Amino acid sequence: MTQRQKGALYMILSALCFASMQVVVRLSRDIPTMEQIFMRNSFVLIVSAIIILRKKGSLFGPAKYQPYLFGRSFFGFLGLITLFYASSHAAQGDVTILNKTSPIWVTILAVIFMKEKLPKIQIPALALSMVGAFIVFRPSFESNPFPLVVAFLSAVTSFLSFFKGKVDGLTVMMHFSTFSAIASIPFMLKDFVVPSFKQAVLLLLIGVFGSLGQAFITYAYRFAPASEISIYNYSGIIFSMILGFFILGEPVKFTSVIGGALVAAASVMVYVYNNRSNKKAGDETTK
Repeated sequence: MTQRQKGALYMILSALCFASMQVVVRLSRDIPTMEQIFMRNSFVLIVSAIIILRKKGSLFGPAKYQPYLFGRSFFGFLGLITLFYASSHAAQGDVTILNKTSPIWVTILAVIFMKEKLPKIQIPALALSMVGAFIVFRPSFESNPFPLVVAFLSAVTSFLSFFKGKVDGLTVMMHFSTFSAIASIPFMLKDFVVPSFKQAVLLLLIGVFGSLGQAFITYAYRFAPASEISIYNYSGIIFSMILGFFILGEPVKFTSVIGGALVAAASVMVYVYNNRSNKKAGDETTK
């Protein structure tokens, strides 16, 4: 198996773990969101710390990067709250589709605030993603649309948690999970629910799936560049729909399938364009 194939496999496994985590969040929605978030991040914290200490790396990163890491952790924490709330109250496939529109907001806000150039391919890709997101929104108006608005916000906050730093991915995970676990404690204690045995098992699974998802995606990017394997993260849309159908009994709506396909197609367009551009640049360099 090549490095790229390993990266793709790890990315798919990460998507499966995060989709599974969302389903478990829904199954345990009688447990307050902050209690779920605390459990999830406590597991990620422990896993990250063990790996980092074994590698003799830095737990929280250099002092000069702390402002950026705290910003990433803060907005990542907000994104996690919105994702967990949406997962507890909306169809899993719809939540994942809207969450996967995050590259739209990363691109748009990077152009506005970071003055980055917008490649031509991004314009039709952004339009396609927006159409897909709108289609996903429409069927959900049959019930309460608020959870999907929250899911949409979880995608927007992903820009604010975007950190192009020079810090190891595991250190970023450690910083984020520690911040989120500590920040959730006051809210968790306010509405703390003593879990039953079944609820305790579900909370345990949230932590396990969350930790595995983070670990798989971190190692995926070690095997191959993001430009080559990030596309496989969209398999999470399929996993969410399948798990939502078989475990939660959620119907797979035609409009959700179409919307998800458009969002994924937009990503494929950018993926193919970037690969061709990188290959062309590489060929010119070797001349």
